[in-house]
Amino acid sequence: MPTDIASTPDELFETFVNAQTFKTILHSFDELCRSIRLDRKTVGYGKRSLYKVLTSRLPSWKSKSLWSKIDKRGAQKEYENGNACADMKVCIVGAGPVGLRLAIECALLGARCIVVEKRDRFSRHNVLHLWPYIITDLRNLGAKVFYGKFATGQIDHISIRQLQCILLKIALILGVEIYQNVTFIDAIEPISTQHGWRAQFKPENHPIVSTYEFSVLIGADGRRNSLHGFQHKEFRGKLAIGITCNYINHQTREEQNFEEISGVAKIYNPQFFNELQQQTSIDLENIVYYKNDTHYFVMTAKKQSLLDKHVILQDFPDAARLLARDNVNFMKLCNFACEAAQFATKSSPQFAFEFAEDHYGAADVQMFDFTSLFHAVNASRIVERNGKQIFMALVGDSLLESFWPTGSGIGLGFFGLFDTAWSILKFAKNEHPLKILVERESVYNLLSQSTPENTKNNHQLYSINPASRYQTLNSKSCTIEEIRHLYDSDSIPTIDMNNNHVKLNKIDRASMRRARSFKQAPSPIGSSSSSSNGSNHEENLLQWCEDIIHPYSITVKNDTKSLQNCLAFCAIVHYYRPDLIDFKSLQPDRPISNFQILFDVMQNQLSLPLDRKLQNSLILSMKSSIEERIHQSSIVLLQLLYTHFHHDHHEQQLQRRRSSTPSHEVPPTIVVVSKKATDETNKTNNNNSTIKVSALVAHYSNGDTSPSPLNVSVNPIEKTKKHE
Repeated sequence: MPTDIASTPDELFETFVNAQTFKTILHSFDELCRSIRLDRKTVGYGKRSLYKVLTSRLPSWKSKSLWSKIDKRGAQKEYENGNACADMKVCIVGAGPVGLRLAIECALLGARCIVVEKRDRFSRHNVLHLWPYIITDLRNLGAKVFYGKFATGQIDHISIRQLQCILLKIALILGVEIYQNVTFIDAIEPISTQHGWRAQFKPENHPIVSTYEFSVLIGADGRRNSLHGFQHKEFRGKLAIGITCNYINHQTREEQNFEEISGVAKIYNPQFFNELQQQTSIDLENIVYYKNDTHYFVMTAKKQSLLDKHVILQDFPDAARLLARDNVNFMKLCNFACEAAQFATKSSPQFAFEFAEDHYGAADVQMFDFTSLFHAVNASRIVERNGKQIFMALVGDSLLESFWPTGSGIGLGFFGLFDTAWSILKFAKNEHPLKILVERESVYNLLSQSTPENTKNNHQLYSINPASRYQTLNSKSCTIEEIRHLYDSDSIPTIDMNNNHVKLNKIDRASMRRARSFKQAPSPIGSSSSSSNGSNHEENLLQWCEDIIHPYSITVKNDTKSLQNCLAFCAIVHYYRPDLIDFKSLQPDRPISNFQILFDVMQNQLSLPLDRKLQNSLILSMKSSIEERIHQSSIVLLQLLYTHFHHDHHEQQLQRRRSSTPSHEVPPTIVVVSKKATDETNKTNNNNSTIKVSALVAHYSNGDTSPSPLNVSVNPIEKTKKHE
């Protein structure tokens, strides 16, 4: 905290501009607002209200140069002078560079925006490579006012910490609310039409965020994002071990003469790496050195070299076990990094590198496996409950982890946040959710392919509109069928599939369910009711399935294909729990794999275990050409899913979404697993009941249509990984 309290607004503004920590920036801005009698609660946060008052009361030449830059950016037509999203309330989880930059866009659009950050300081010294358009973007926002050395000469990089400081100051000026030491837990559904979406945080009794209602929720908290409902895919290549380290830059004459290495690989400069190996026994694939507030190095080390230098104690085939903390000698790792740094900088023998401290006060050196990259399957979702819609999206590393040698992390991160801001604008304009999702996912398909070379050259014209940045843009490359599952609503939109047109009229799905549940609830199968009642029950059970799977463009009436390939059952699970099954990845021509996924989810996620004998019976019955066997096996599965999701749906919602929705009357259970159906299917199995489902999966997934193997050892297929 600053010790000397400046007396004039201009002096306090100067203190704010020069503040270099998370806490001092927040504190100095509070002092600045008090000095000009700016009550943020009274002024408000939407429509750039705070910014307008601030600019009118700070007329110094330095502040005016900043205002002119922000005004020029804010004059872009998409913002509508701060009225484009005037009624929107946004919550962003994570105050990293991408989260803060998106908060600035939301403020320019006129929305009220709150950012929550679980940490209380900016401590990431790692240096980011800046694409040319990012340098232009930050300059146009006044970055040099806050950091005079920004992008001077040929410097095209900046530390994460310094970039966070710059963006935090701009965000505060535009009226963004930022709260430290606040952890996001989960979203809370509206309890009625009179309330909006909220979230659960820690601490639970926070005076502002605990009662904040919003309609946009953004996950910007990194790879292990806390926003539920998004699936991730892992992309893994050949093992590559990365090492990052930061050393204090004392600004000595020798340090000033160190030459940066913007990125060199062994195949392009073998002499450098051969000499490094001969002199130090360190074998690297590539290395980058940037000189900033710290001396920042990132390198890819060969595993054998790390074993020879005793950095890694034991060799393991599994990367996680190989790089586990108990298998790494931290002091040897520090020595390894220092030797590489001394060789790369050609420092004198007397010069000693001193490690900067990380967030925990330890030497800032890390070793990690960067061959495992996670990409979100989808960029956004829209959920509707009790007439209240919420737009959810991921940005930054939560959305797309970049491959560090390409230097694309912050470049793709900013592109992605601009695309998200464009979707928020469309959401504020009340465009239909499916149209918004079609465009957002279509643009997301372009993101990972984007480079400085294949995007538009005139960076001054860049805006949140994707058309201003992408050279080849097809905003309808995704179809409604592909993204329909991303709209989780308690009402069904009526859609004209010609040209992906979406009609705005809706059918009340909730009313339809209630009518069917209460008016048509049949007697349980296996009870003393007549056979006609049992037949009615099965018919109504299939009708319930039909209602659920209708948005997925599949049917079970007069067509057993979606039952036999398991898509109907997976659609039911996805309808209630979209976080458990990546429905878009299921393949109709691989039914056994689909069944294995279903059984794994039922057992591991839904606590609905099926014994192996029953699993085998169900799968074999589904492969049958006898319609009655298919029907009976289908009823068994549908009864289980109906009992779990329909009867206990309210309880499941409480557990999964932490909703505060009051209890509603639930109709009595209408399904009991039919002993008759189970017995019939078991008869077909005879002595084959010992065959594992995984063996059947392997057998049928290979396209073999011959009878399933008996008494043959088959390696089980690894269960599908699920990432939340």
